[in-house]
Amino acid sequence: MKSVAAISALAALSVVSAKPTATEREAPIKARSLPAVSASGNAFWANGERFYVRGIDYQPGGSSKNVDPLADTTICGRDIPKFKDLGVNTIRVYSLDNSKDHKECMQQLADAGIYLVADVNNPLYSINRADPHPSYNAVYLQSVFATIEEFAQYDNTLAFFSGNEVIHDDPETTLTAPYVKAVTRDMKNYMASRGLRHVPVGYSAADVAENRMQSAAYFNCGSDDARSDFFAFNDYSWCNTNFKEAGWDVKVKNFTDYGLPIFLSEYGCITNGRDFNEIEALMSDEMTSVYSGGLMYEYSMEENNYGIVEINGNNVEELKEYTNFKNAMSKYPAPTGSGGAASTTHSAACPTSDKLWQVDPTSIPTMPEKAEQYMKEGAGEGPGLNGPGSQTAGDSASDGETTGGAASPTASGARSSSSPTGSGNAAPGKTFGGPIEKAPLFISGLTVVFTLFGAVML
Repeated sequence: MKSVAAISALAALSVVSAKPTATEREAPIKARSLPAVSASGNAFWANGERFYVRGIDYQPGGSSKNVDPLADTTICGRDIPKFKDLGVNTIRVYSLDNSKDHKECMQQLADAGIYLVADVNNPLYSINRADPHPSYNAVYLQSVFATIEEFAQYDNTLAFFSGNEVIHDDPETTLTAPYVKAVTRDMKNYMASRGLRHVPVGYSAADVAENRMQSAAYFNCGSDDARSDFFAFNDYSWCNTNFKEAGWDVKVKNFTDYGLPIFLSEYGCITNGRDFNEIEALMSDEMTSVYSGGLMYEYSMEENNYGIVEINGNNVEELKEYTNFKNAMSKYPAPTGSGGAASTTHSAACPTSDKLWQVDPTSIPTMPEKAEQYMKEGAGEGPGLNGPGSQTAGDSASDGETTGGAASPTASGARSSSSPTGSGNAAPGKTFGGPIEKAPLFISGLTVVFTLFGAVML
C-alpha cells in the first residue's frame, strides 16, 4: 500500500560515487530493559516468551513527504504517547534517514515498550521494479547497510524489511524476486561480517493472491544465507465479513507448516466500518499456530483515508477509528503460552517457473564487487533521504550465483525428491499449504499508477 512516486525512479540520473568513511562497530544499545526479539521455529520470541506483532504502520505525511519521524524528537515525542495509549507493541516506518541519529526516539519507543520494524529502502535508494538489474548496485547497498548499521544497535529493532511490494500482479514483476533475495542475503551477511546483532530480515508482499504463495516459498527456499527469517504480507480482504468469508481460514491452511514466522505487514479494510475485529482472529487459536500478529494500516490520515488520527502541526485529533482500534486491542489481548507455534524452522521447496512466476529458482545475482569493502570497513555515513539516488549508479551485479535450491511444484502439494536443504537448523525444503485462495485484490490508485510507469521501490 505504501508506495512512492514514479519520478523517484529517475531521480538518480547523476550520482557521485565516494568511498564512505569506515564505520566503527557499536555495542547494542540496551534501551531500557526491552529484550531483543528473535525468530525461532515459526514464531518470534522475547526472553523465552512468544512475541506477537500488535502494531501500526507509521509514516506521517505519507510517502510523498518522505520524512523520517524517528529522526525528529518533535514528531516522535508527539506520537509515541498515542502509541502507548493504543496499546501497540510495534510500529513500522517506511522511510528512515540513515544519515541521522535515532537514539532519543528509539529510547522513547523502548520506554513505551514498543519495537520497530524498519524498511531499509526509500524512494531514492531502492530496486526499480521495471528494470531491477542496474538498480542493484554498490551505491544502493551502501545505503541499505548504513540503515542496518544505525538500527541494529537498538535492542528494540524487531525486524528489517528487505523489500516492500516489489512483486505485484504483473507477472513480469516476479523477475525482481532474485534481486530482493540477493538483498536479503547481503543484509544477513553484512550483520554477520560486522559482528552486529542479527535482526530478523524478511519481505513484505503485496495483497496479490496470484503469486503470494510462490513468493512465500521462494523467499524460504535454497541456502540459509539467502532465505528470509520471516515472511509478511499485506491483507485487506476483511471487509464487512468474518474469518471464513474473508478467506483467512484458507490462508491459515495454506501457510500451515511454512517453517518461518508469518505476520501481516498491513491490514485494515476501510469499507467495513473499521471495528478491527481482525484482531480477534489474529489473537485466536484459529491463527496463532501459524500467524504472529500484524500491523494495522495506518496511524495518520493521508490521501488514501486509512488513518485513525488527523495531524495538524503538533496537534493530533483522534478519529472514531482511533477509539475502535484502541478498544479492539484492549478487548483481544495476546494469548499466553506458545500459541501452538512450531518449535523447528525448515525451508520450503522452490516454486517452479511458469507464466505467472517467471523466476529461475536456481540462481540469484552476486553482490556487486564494489560493495565488498563494506563487509570489512562498514558502510560509513548513509546518504539519507535526500541524496543523489542509486537506481542508475552503475556497478550492477553479475548473474549466476546458485541458491542451492531445486525447482519443485508448490501449488499442487507435490514433494520434490531434490528439495533444497539448508545448513544449520533448517530441515530439507518442504511443500506446504493447500489450494490457493481467491481473495479479493485491493490495489490503491497510486499503486496502479506505479505499475503503469514501472517504477516502484523495494
